[in-house]
Formats: sequence, C-alpha cells, structure tokens
Amino acid sequence: MQVKIMRKVFSVIKAFFHLIYVGLDKIIIMPISKLVYRINKRLKGSNNKLDKILNKPLTLIYLSLLFAVGIFFLVDSKVISLVQTEAEVLADQEVVAEYNKEAYVVEGIPDDVDVTLIGRKSDLYLAKQLGDHEVKLDLTKYGVGEHRVRLTYNQSIGSLNYKLDPSTVLVVIKEKISTLKTISYDLLNEDKLDEKLNVESVTLDRNEVVVKGAEDTLAKVATVRALIDLSNDEFDEKGDYTIDNVPLVAYDNKGKIVKNVEIVPEKTTATIKLESYSTEVPLKIMTTGNPKSGKAISEIKSSVEKVTIYGDQKTLQNITSVPVTIDVKGLSSEKTYNVTISKPSGVRHMSDTTATITVKFGEESQRTIDGISVEWQNLSSSYSVNAKSAADAQISVIAKGTKEVLDALDPSTIKAYVDLSGYGEGEHQVTVTVEGTDPKIQFLSNKQITIIVSAK
Repeated sequence: MQVKIMRKVFSVIKAFFHLIYVGLDKIIIMPISKLVYRINKRLKGSNNKLDKILNKPLTLIYLSLLFAVGIFFLVDSKVISLVQTEAEVLADQEVVAEYNKEAYVVEGIPDDVDVTLIGRKSDLYLAKQLGDHEVKLDLTKYGVGEHRVRLTYNQSIGSLNYKLDPSTVLVVIKEKISTLKTISYDLLNEDKLDEKLNVESVTLDRNEVVVKGAEDTLAKVATVRALIDLSNDEFDEKGDYTIDNVPLVAYDNKGKIVKNVEIVPEKTTATIKLESYSTEVPLKIMTTGNPKSGKAISEIKSSVEKVTIYGDQKTLQNITSVPVTIDVKGLSSEKTYNVTISKPSGVRHMSDTTATITVKFGEESQRTIDGISVEWQNLSSSYSVNAKSAADAQISVIAKGTKEVLDALDPSTIKAYVDLSGYGEGEHQVTVTVEGTDPKIQFLSNKQITIIVSAK
C-alpha cells in the first residue's frame, strides 16, 4: 500500500516539474532567444565586439538561463504572478471530535463542514491528491460547561490558504452518567412476512441495558427497543429463528428517537418463534336496503360458503364468520353479485378473497313470532336493569319473507336486544333491535319498551 502511495507522489512531482519546464521554455527561453537574435541582427556591423560575444554558441543559453532564474525568483516570491489564484470547495468534510468519551457528553458538534482551499491551481491539484482533508475539533483541554471552540484543518500544502464554514462552534460539555433500562421490541416489516405465518413469541438474550448520556437527556428516555426486521427471505416456514446484531434504539414518551445517548451493548440477539394458525369459518351474507314492494328474497347462493383464515391464535378464536354485504334495494328479479371478501381485523391471510353471489326473489309474506325475550347489552357494571312489566320483557316480532322461508324460520335464531351504553339510574323508554341469522328475512324493529336501571 505504501509503495503505491509513493509511486503516486513521485508521479505527481514528475508531472509538476515537467509542467514547469515546458512553461519556462515556452514563456521565457524562446521569447528571450528571439529578442536577443533581433537585437544582434540590428547591431550587426556596427559593433564587432558585441557581435562576437553574441555569436558565441553558449551566450544565448547563459542569457536565457539568467533571465529564467530571475523571473523564477520573482514568481516564487509572488512579486510576479503567472498563475491565477483559484478556490476549491471541499464540501461536507467530516468533523473528528477529540474528547474523553467515557467522562463527557458533548452537544453542538457539527457532523460536517465545508473547506475552501485558496491558492495556485497546481497547489490545489496537489492538495486534492495528497491531503487527508481531516477537520478536527480538539476538546481535550475543556471541562463541563459551554465553550466556543475553533475547528482546525490538517493543511497538507503550506502555500495554500483555507477557510472553514463554520470555523468555530459553540459546544456544551456535560458530565456523562448511566442508568439501567428494561428493553422491549418492535417488529418491523411484518407485512413482508409470509401471510400464513405469524410471530408466536420473541425472546431477547437480555432484559436490561446500560444507557449513558447527560442527566437531562437520560430523563427523556422512556423505553429502549430492539428493532427486529422480519423482511428476511429465510422466514419461510414455521419454526425458531435466531437474529443476531439487532439494533437497540432509545425512545421518549412520544415515540421519538432520543439522540446523544450511548446504549451498552448497542445490539442484541433475538429468537423468534413463527407459527401458522388457521380455522375455517362460514361466509356470512348480509343485505342492505329493501326489495321492491311485495317482493322478498327466496334464495341466496354463493360460490364460497366457507373460508380458511390465518392469523394469531387469540384473534382467530374471536372470529366466528366473515361478513359480506349486498344491496337489494328495489330489486324484484334475479341478480348476480361479484363481491370482494375483506379480511377481518387481525387476519393475515384468507383462502378466498372474492365470491359470486346469486339472489332470487318471490312473493312477500309475513309471520308474527311471539314470546321473544329481550336482552340487555353494554350496561355499566355499576348498574342492574329490569323490564318494567312482563310486556316489556318479552315482545312479538314481525318477520317478512317468502312463505317457504318463513315456514322454515326457527324462533331460537331471533335475537332481540337493547343497547344501554350511556344509560344511568332511572326509568327509560328504549327501542328494541331485532336480528336474525337468515339474510332472506327482514324483521320490523321499532318496538318500544320501558326499563328501570338501578344502582347495585
């Protein structure tokens, strides 16, 4: 490596002196030789001594060399400038701060600065080739407190001038302290994990880490989280996977990253267990709107009757069906729907996402079902509720549909209930909601009853 660097340096020096030689020959030696020749030509015949001197072979060479050396010293001492002064900007140069990182935390150190080099083009060229362009901020002599400190640049060519932007910075040096923090985890790119898989459990190789920083900064740290990336293509089947070098990040109570803290260790190892849970549930077809007057739904057929859903075990236990809704408003004749089946919340994958549903219609009939008990929902645990009378505890329900559908209706599938969210102590008149499991049947649900809410 050093040999290559030395070769590069010699190559640059050789090119530099060759450039000087060509310039001197073209700009100084040749013009002076021509000038002396013309003077000699004019004085020829009038001054034999001068003629003899000028006609000697080495005279022109000595004179040219004398003029060249003189002009060289003039140029080198900058009395005469034959090379135009230029500027070169080295943008975004990294700042290297030197201080006791075990004892102090420093705020206000810039990530980078711009360095402007000013000088001759040849010097700029050498500086760009040979310089390390290191900008330093030396804080080794400073203690706790606020300080304005000058940045320095390791200038490799002494003939160049330089400017730093910024040239000085205001830093705040604080004493570094440490504290223990319990770590948790976040799952990243979970949507890129195979939809039939879900994360069953996560185990970290440690429960606590040391967080170091200034006292006021540590006070902002609410949690430290391990960021586990699930986008790895290796996660293609259920099983246990070990992930090394999981980064740890400190967050405040608003979920923003807390900077200027040191986490020891800064990475951890996580073991994740992937499982695949599934269950089969029916497709629940619901309707909205009313068919044309005098008509009712006689038959509903779907290309999909059941779907297999995938997700975590707890979510699947609470899902008994997957709903889809079709609009039958104003219809009286057969119609076919192509519907999209939406995934319930928490479901990662479904065996079917579309279905074709055909609806047929017939003549509408009515049937009255008596003795349907009223249920109570969403009442605060501080209260109890009772119907004011027997007529309020059980109601009659009117069902509308085709005769064949109504004859097959099972009264136990009818549910009448009252939503008591927000109700307090006292007597209240409420509306009963009636629902059934058969989408071909409509129920009239404008029944009003009186209830009494009492404190427990």
